[in-house]
Amino acid sequence: MHFQNPWILILLPVAAALMLLSRKGRPEPAFRFSTGALVSGLKSTFRVRLHKGTIFLRIAALFLMLIALSRPQLILEESPVETEGIDIVLAIDTSTSMLAEDFELDGKRANRLEAVKDVVTDFINNRQNDRIGMVAFASRAYTVSPLTLDYGWLMQNLERVKTGMIEDGTAIGSGIGSALNRLKDTEAKGKVVILLTDGRNNAGRISPLTAAEAAAALGIKIYTIGAGTKGLAPYPARDFFGNRVYRQVKIEIDEETLKKIAAKTGAQYFRATDTESLRNIYSEIDKIEKTPVKERGYAEYRELFHLFLVPGLALLLIEIVLVNTVLRRIP
Repeated sequence: MHFQNPWILILLPVAAALMLLSRKGRPEPAFRFSTGALVSGLKSTFRVRLHKGTIFLRIAALFLMLIALSRPQLILEESPVETEGIDIVLAIDTSTSMLAEDFELDGKRANRLEAVKDVVTDFINNRQNDRIGMVAFASRAYTVSPLTLDYGWLMQNLERVKTGMIEDGTAIGSGIGSALNRLKDTEAKGKVVILLTDGRNNAGRISPLTAAEAAAALGIKIYTIGAGTKGLAPYPARDFFGNRVYRQVKIEIDEETLKKIAAKTGAQYFRATDTESLRNIYSEIDKIEKTPVKERGYAEYRELFHLFLVPGLALLLIEIVLVNTVLRRIP
C-alpha cells in the first residue's frame, strides 16, 4: 500500500495537539454554591466520565479523514516499465536546393523541405522520453530549438523553418558543430545527431570531417541522410510572364563525405530518393536508437480512501449526536 498524498499525514499529530489544547483552554461549566460542603460527597458519574472521553471520538474521526485525504492505494499488480532517454539533435539543410520538388505528400508534388518537415513531425511524435533539439543550416547554422521534452513547442518551431531565412549555401560542418554544442555538456548516456542534406559542403569555416572527428571524441553518433532523386530534379522557377514553371536541375550530393561522417562516429549513412524512403530511414533510426531503462511501474491499483472516510464520518456523527443528547451538558 502507498499514499498518493503522503504529506497530509504530517498533519495528524498537529491536528491532535491543537484539539487537545483547545479543550484545555475551554472553561469548565459550573454551578455556584454557597459552601463546598454541599457537593463535597458527590462523585463523578459514568456519564460525566463518558462525556470527557468524547474528545477522543473527534480525534479518531479527524485521523481517519486525514488518512482518507492522503489517498491510500493498494497495489494490485507491479510490472517493469521500459523507458528510453537519449538526446537527439535534428540538423536540417535549408539551402535553396531543398526547394526541388522531387518528393510527394498526399499524392501531390512537394519540395524536399516540406517532405522532411512532415517526416520529422512523425519521428518526433514516435519518441516519448527523449530530449530533442533542432538545428537548421544554409551558409551558416542556427539553433531552431534547444533540447526539450516539449514536443508541441518543438514542432511549432519546426513549422517556422524555411529556405531563405539566412544566406544561401550548404555549411554541413557548421551544422554539425552547432548540433555538437547542444549535446556536448548533457548527461544523457546516448547522444545522436541526425543530419539531412541534399548538397555538398560549400560554406562555413568548419570542415565536415573535422566536425565528425570532434563528434567521435565526444561519443556522439551522426546519422547522415542524403535527400533527393538521383539525376535531374524538377526545380520551380518563373518564366518571362511570371508564371510558375519547372526546369530540370542536377543537384549533386556528396555521398562520400556523408558516408565518412557516419562511419567516423559509428553510425550509418542513408539515401532518400522519395518520401517513402525518407520515412523509412527515420523509422529505421528510431528503431536503432533505443536505450531501454527498466523502472518499476504500477499497472493497476485500488483506491482505499473510502475505508477510512466512512468510519471517520460515522465517528464524527456519533460524537455530535452524543454530546447533544444523552451526554449533553447543562449549562
